Amino acid sequence: MDRLLRFFYEYKAFFIFFFLELICAWLIVRNNQYQSASYFNSSNRLVANIVGFSNGVREYFSLRDINKELADENAILKTKLEQRTQSLYSLEVREIKDAAIINRYEYVSAKVVNNTTSLFKNFITINKGKDEGIGPGMAVISSKGAVGKVKSVSDHYSVLISLLNIDEQVSSVIKRTLNFGTVQWDGSDARFANLLYIPRHVKPMAGDTVVTSGYNAIFPPGVLVGIIREVKLKEEAPFYELKVELAQDFTKLAFVEIVKSNLKSEMDSLELNTIGEPK
Repeated sequence: MDRLLRFFYEYKAFFIFFFLELICAWLIVRNNQYQSASYFNSSNRLVANIVGFSNGVREYFSLRDINKELADENAILKTKLEQRTQSLYSLEVREIKDAAIINRYEYVSAKVVNNTTSLFKNFITINKGKDEGIGPGMAVISSKGAVGKVKSVSDHYSVLISLLNIDEQVSSVIKRTLNFGTVQWDGSDARFANLLYIPRHVKPMAGDTVVTSGYNAIFPPGVLVGIIREVKLKEEAPFYELKVELAQDFTKLAFVEIVKSNLKSEMDSLELNTIGEPK
């Protein structure tokens, strides 16, 4: 401790000079528009480079998982294509000619550039925005399942409300029983959410698949949300306590797809004209 104090005492002139230089630089940046703009542009560029390098390292170590997800998704799509091809030969298929129905949903792929998972209200930033036709309220999915919805957009970026957000609710259905409920995160475990409002007369089971209901015209119906892992029913309770393991591990989220629902505005307009503004 004595040596440290002696060191500062011996070089006090240098430290005072350095401190005064910092104050002068701060005053120049604070009171001159050109220097201020140059400083903040340089600092933003440095921060952007550091964040970009960090994201690059993280994506590099995630390539194996990403490739596996793509391979699994391709296998599923090929299976569905084969099943559909076979059904064309064995079943009478009703032709749908309405282009609006055929093209009800459009998908835009995007890269995740920021993602939080440790807060009560988590958000995700992606590298697509208004220039790609993305707007607030659009659903977001991944190759694994439901992710969230768009909250706000700029020209080149969008911020999403993650399913790991205590304010986010997703209308869902138990695939086996066809009973509807709401999936909502309780802020505790990033791998699990709760399925609410399933009445006691239903018989849910651990292992049941939970998918989106399609009731809100945002998410397409049948998007995987998760798997029921715990089933509890308290005495005289009107609803089950169901814990759902989310299909998407948000700590490994790298790419998403934004779902454009081309019929949502028509549905919203009809409901508004029929029911009126909600009170």
